[in-house]
Amino acid sequence: MLRENQTTVTEFLLLGFPAVHNFKILLFFVFLLLYICTIAGNVLIIVLVSTSHQLRTPMYFFLSHLSLSDILLTTDVVPNMLYVIMAEGAVISLADCITQFILFGVSAAAECFLLTVMSYDRYLAICHPLRYSSIMDFKLCFQLGFGSWLLGFVATLNIFIFVCTFQLCNPNVIDHFFCETTILLEHFCSDRFILDTVVFVLGIPVVVFPFVFIIVTYFCIFLTILSISSNTGRQKAFSTCSSHLAVVCTYYGTLFAKYVVPSKGQSLTLMKITSLLYTVATPLFNPIIYTLRNKEIREALWKCISIRLQT
Repeated sequence: MLRENQTTVTEFLLLGFPAVHNFKILLFFVFLLLYICTIAGNVLIIVLVSTSHQLRTPMYFFLSHLSLSDILLTTDVVPNMLYVIMAEGAVISLADCITQFILFGVSAAAECFLLTVMSYDRYLAICHPLRYSSIMDFKLCFQLGFGSWLLGFVATLNIFIFVCTFQLCNPNVIDHFFCETTILLEHFCSDRFILDTVVFVLGIPVVVFPFVFIIVTYFCIFLTILSISSNTGRQKAFSTCSSHLAVVCTYYGTLFAKYVVPSKGQSLTLMKITSLLYTVATPLFNPIIYTLRNKEIREALWKCISIRLQT
């Protein structure tokens, strides 16, 4: 496809946010600040998990991978988006557009699998506490973490190979701020219904199956929590998975709003807003949720700060 397409479409013009021309400087600094906070928050989690002995558990091991996924996702989109905002539109080559498409797909898919793995970890910790240490050992943690990234790459590669069988021929103007999947598909010559259907089917193992697995595991977790006799025990058990549950609701809520709710009839502005939710807002919310709601991370953070102040 690429050789054939390069004779017709070799670059795209990203329009960004033409409707906010008068506020581009304000928009630039707002998104820049959010991006800096996102990177700082997720790097902080990775550093704390790597250096703090009390956070060297399977749950925080997977959390550090989740933060890495958020860093990759937002870095793939936001820096170029800032340039598009200031330039009021920018040209992106076909190769760069495809690279952005692949990196976004890998990080987004890996996050789906990582959230699934984290729900399995919480299921074992709450529903089978006596067997937890023997099952969730370092070897299994590594396999699940590495497997999440590998599956994310394979899923994205399958979609990319499928897309490569079609030819780009529509106008090379993209009214968006990055090479997002649904927008990019509009620039292929083939029947859009066929493209949407196949991409949806390929996305089922990435989005639907993990989401169903998370629902089932949390159903078992809630049944186990309800069977605990003491209120203190129930609160302690729920607190160990509340942060993960909040992240799942935030991530899948924005994902379903973007890819499951029919896009027909939606304005381009609304589509851009939903895209901003999972490229800018969600990667920022994850470290905030885990920092504010997780006692162990707060304690590790304050311990790290106190050590730095003493030195």
